[in-house]
Parts: sequence; C-alpha cells; structure tokens
Amino acid sequence: MSQPSPTTPPPAPAVTTAHLAPAAAEPLLDSVSVAVLTPGHPGARPRWTLGPLTDGVRILEVAADGRPVEIRLSVPLADAAGYWHPQGGWRRTLVADWEGGGRVSLVDGAAVGCLYEHTGATLLAFAAADPVPEVSLRFGVSEENDTHVVHLSLPAAAAPHRLLFVPRAPSVAAALRPLRAWFAADRPPMPVPDAARLPVYSTWYAFNQDVSAAAVETQARVAAGLGCGTLILDDGWQAYGNGRGYAGCGDWRPDRAKFPDLAEHVERVRAAGLGYLLWVAPLLLGPEADCFGHWADAAPHPATVPGARVLDPRLPEVRRHVVDLCVSLVTEYGLDGLKLDFLDEAAVYAGDGGEDVGRAMTGLLAELRAALESVRPGVLLELRQPYAGPGMAPYGNMLRSFDCPADATANRVRTLDTALLAVGGAVHSDMLMWSRTAPVEAVARQLIGALHAVPQISVRLDELPEAHLAAVRFWLGRWLRHRAPLLDGRVEPGRPDELYPVVTAALGEECLVSVHGDRVTELDFTAYRRFHLVNGSDRDRLMVEVRGGGPGVTALVHGPDGRMMDDPPPLPPQGPRSLAVPRGGLVSLALTEGPR
Repeated sequence: MSQPSPTTPPPAPAVTTAHLAPAAAEPLLDSVSVAVLTPGHPGARPRWTLGPLTDGVRILEVAADGRPVEIRLSVPLADAAGYWHPQGGWRRTLVADWEGGGRVSLVDGAAVGCLYEHTGATLLAFAAADPVPEVSLRFGVSEENDTHVVHLSLPAAAAPHRLLFVPRAPSVAAALRPLRAWFAADRPPMPVPDAARLPVYSTWYAFNQDVSAAAVETQARVAAGLGCGTLILDDGWQAYGNGRGYAGCGDWRPDRAKFPDLAEHVERVRAAGLGYLLWVAPLLLGPEADCFGHWADAAPHPATVPGARVLDPRLPEVRRHVVDLCVSLVTEYGLDGLKLDFLDEAAVYAGDGGEDVGRAMTGLLAELRAALESVRPGVLLELRQPYAGPGMAPYGNMLRSFDCPADATANRVRTLDTALLAVGGAVHSDMLMWSRTAPVEAVARQLIGALHAVPQISVRLDELPEAHLAAVRFWLGRWLRHRAPLLDGRVEPGRPDELYPVVTAALGEECLVSVHGDRVTELDFTAYRRFHLVNGSDRDRLMVEVRGGGPGVTALVHGPDGRMMDDPPPLPPQGPRSLAVPRGGLVSLALTEGPR
C-alpha cells in the first residue's frame, strides 16, 4: 500500500523585515528610500513616479496593472525619537519591526504615519491616498539595518496606488496640516453646523444605563444654564438596555418604563435650549433582542464587545436596515442627530476573503448621510476613534476621542491625536467625569484636559457643590470665548511621545497656551498682542520666557473656579519670569501700548 506523499509546510513568516525577500531600494525624498513589489507575481515590474511638490504634498504613484503591491519605505535612524500613527495609543516611542504592525481600514484607523526626531522635526510623513480599503502595515526599527521601516501591503486596484508624502517639516502637526488639506479637497467633509461646536451634556458616565426621562430633563435644565448646547442620551434608553453588556441590542425601541413617551421627552429637552442626539449601535445584534431570529444569519461573527454579534455591512439587506432604522429614529422622535457607536466592529469581517469591509461601509454611510439630511437638514452625527480619520470625513461632523473616564491626560492626548488628522469635523472630548468630593482644582483639570476640543460633560450637575458648578461655568464660558483659536487656529502640541505638555493655539493676534507640566512657555509679544496661559500643571506658578514685554503688558489672573486673583507685577521686556497662577487657573496677558 503506497504511503501519501509528505506535504511541505508553508515557510514561517519572517521575524524581522531584514529577513524578507530582498528588493532593490531607490531614493525617494529627503533621506527616505522606497522599494515596490508585487507579491505573488515575481516577474511583474511595478512602475512608480513621484510627483512635484503641490500645496506641501508630493504623490507617489505606483502602476501595478491591477495587482496588489507592497511598498517598503526605509529611513536612516539619525536622531529618531518616536513614530506617530493613529492607532499608536500609548506606544509613542520607537518599536522594533518584529512587533510594529497591524491592519487598518475605513472604520479602524488609517494608513498614516510620521517618524520624528528629538527636535520634533519629521523624518518621514506619509498617508495612503485612498483611506477606504483594508491595508496591512509593518513598521519599526530594523535592528539589522539601523533604519526605521514602514511596509504597506495594498490590495489590488484598477487605478494606480498612491501614497502622499510631506517633506521634512518642523513638527508632526506641521507635517499633517497639508495632508488634512489634501484629504479635505479630495473628499469634501460633511458640513459642520454651529451646534456641533457647542459644549455637550452626555448621560453616560453620570447615569450609565440607569436613565429616565425625568432625570435627563433635570440635567438638561442645568446644562443649558452652564453653556451646553446639545444633550446626548447614551446607552440605556432602549428596551433590554441593562447589565452593561450588549446582548439586548437590535430592536432599538424605547424602554417604556424609563421613557414613556420619548418624542415628548425630546421636545421638552429641546425647549430647554439643547439639541438632542440619541445613542445607537446599529451593527450590534444581541440574542436577547426580539429581532434576533430574523437577523441572526446576517450576523455570523461575534463582536469584540460582550454579548453581541455584528451585522455584516457587506450584505445589501443589512445596509438598507441600518439606513431605515436611523432615519426612523430621527423622524419618529424629533432628534437633531445620532451618536453612531461601535462602527469599528465591522472590522471583524476584515481579511475573511469576502468583499472589502471599507468599501461596504462607504456605501452604507453615504446612503445614511443622504437619507438623514433629506429628513433633517443640518443633522449631527457623532463618530469616535478609531473611525474618525480622513476617510470618515464625509460621514460625520462630531469626532469624539475614545473612552477615558476621569483621565484628563488621556483626554488631552486623544483629542489632540484626533485633531491631527481631523478633516472638517469638530473634535470632541470623551465625556468628563469627577467625584463630588474632589477639590475644585481637580474639576478644572478635567475641563483643561478637554480644552483643545469641544467639551462633553457627564456628571449629575444638580448634585454638584457650588464650587464645582462655578468651575464648570467659568471654564465653559472661557472655552466659548476662545472657541475660534481653539478649534480653528494653528495648533502646535509638540512631540507625541511627550504627551503634548505645552499646547499652543493661535489665531490672529491671540495665542492660547495650555501648560500641563513644569515647562517654560515662550511669550513673544512681537508675534501676538494677547496671551492666555492655562495652568494644567501640579504647581501654583507658570514659568515664562518673555520677548517684547515690559510695562505695556497688563495681566489678569483667575483661579480654577473663576475667582479673580492678585495680579502679577509687570513683565520684564525680555527674559525669564515666574508667574503666580494657581493650578487649574488662568492668566491673560495683553499688550496695551507700544509697537508689536
């Protein structure tokens, strides 16, 4: 009896990029080199060209005759300090190429990266021009070659593959500005009504799922008086919305015990002066939902969140269902918009050999926006990390950072990360929460952590002590006063690996600086006539280096709750100075006389 022939096992994947099949590299720009391959087609010869510098961007085009390509970028290490990318989280320094990598798509990150050195200047800044399809990345320090590498595997496409590059820039923020502008021109963003740029009250951290119409209306009245413009009713409004899991998701009808008449409740909140958004996770389907039997076959894959499965957006009937559901919620209950949660769960179907998930979600979201705008012009749609990148710009106008309850540092870092790639939409903080027994400085710290985004608040406002309410009232008022430079100005947060300890936002003759560590802040009165320094540090003073100051500069100091403090003495015309500013407080400096 003959024995079966032994099969040869597939080769193990290369541990490091140095052990991949070699490919000839050529100079690209600055110190970056490039090699282009067509995996599975060893005889193919892809052709690439690098276009001229236009509006700060150069475009690499790779013609591969409809084949997938692998683009390998390599940069000498030089004085490299860190590598920023949208899914970096807290890994902001350099990683080895045997650990850096992942898969991104429209609803789960973006193929964008920026290598920078200790001065903050960039060594490499790139983005895939098409943010929709699934892309595999591998990146990190090549120990064998003393380089930092980025390898991108792009799927087959009829048109040439394109990567955007920005030549060496003084900072990560400076490098990403022209990329944002390019994406804004290529994929016009969804209009952003003024309502998307107003502070928000959210029910989530304040109530979790234990919400009711009466409780929400109580918060709405207080929130409107403090300066909020919108309320978001989060998870818990719907039938089976309990237990902190998602096993009951799918029916999306109100829990009548909590909201006997949701439409009338929405009308009362809107009469108090707030717009109204409703939380919905339209792709989640739980076994406790009444509709589970009908939709179970369309949701074969479990979600990464507990208790639910994920409706496959590649199915036409799923896309129709999601659009019809969202339109019915907005029209039936008189909503101003929706908080669209867990769209990133669609990525559970990525790489399964079927249709590209990003392409399917593009179709779904385009239909959804058109349908909603037809029934509610100026509709508000909230998206959140990781589906808040350039490819999602046409489909949402409120871009929220990922959950970070009570973490002012994470809120600062995540909102600034989001803003670095935000195209059009207003960047929103995660909801702010704190203890009722916290000192007022801690309340101010939460608000300051969200300063460079639209703040969302989620505490039981009617139970706060008066000092906390004063702090909220003061900082929301200041935020509204300085909203233009904070949201529309030129923002420079510094190095990502340092977690953005000094952030400047400048517009016209005004510059606002938030300080979150024991750093020296430069005040150049030859560049700006007004400075606002926010003390987010743990000290009761700020260190400044003055240029062009002198007796013509006036100063006004507020404490964390807005109370006026003793004014500092006049600034020197030049040189260092310590300013007495309480932690959680603010000093405003204005040049009132003399040439700028």
